Amino acid sequence: MSSLVGPDEDVSRGKPPVPDEVQEAIRTLIRWAGDDPEREGLLDTPSRVARAWKEYCLGYAEDPAIHLSRVFEEVGGYNEIVLLKDIPFQSHCEHHMAPIIGKAAIAYLPTDRVVGISKLARVLHGFARRLQVQERLTAEVADCIWEHLQPQGVAVVIEASHSCMTARGVRTPGVTMTTSRMMGTFLDDPRSREEVLKLMGY
Repeated sequence: MSSLVGPDEDVSRGKPPVPDEVQEAIRTLIRWAGDDPEREGLLDTPSRVARAWKEYCLGYAEDPAIHLSRVFEEVGGYNEIVLLKDIPFQSHCEHHMAPIIGKAAIAYLPTDRVVGISKLARVLHGFARRLQVQERLTAEVADCIWEHLQPQGVAVVIEASHSCMTARGVRTPGVTMTTSRMMGTFLDDPRSREEVLKLMGY
């Protein structure tokens, strides 16, 4: 039995249609988990789950670097650290497809140009909205800023809780993982690294 809301009705409601094979895959998972996908409360679950995952993985449909394409060179001679911290994000672990929920601090030391501060968060979200491991996410954000802004230094620190550890397996809630990547002056100069970490609160 299929969902009471068919593809044509989805489109009329302004929702993208969900392919039958995707919905059937989710029904198979529901059956395997031990429930009945035909019961009333689960009839529309396959299409809802499919749309949710399409949203979770929006990062595959964009190049995060696009957010760094517009820069500003009139900065009044400013040449100190630019920092955006406590940026919330959500991702999903590529091993168990379980949520990763955390926050990031992103800093760079500009040369002769800066970018709008919201763009740093957009870069983070672009990479986070994919199946990820935290180490790679940290590196991707830092590498993207380094390559496209060509600053003197980049520092990225991410703290996150992984549901694949807190809600299953070892089942240890309250644990966070911290990863960092330093590039340029923040890697080579201990004083610069100490300064940026202090500004980040570490």
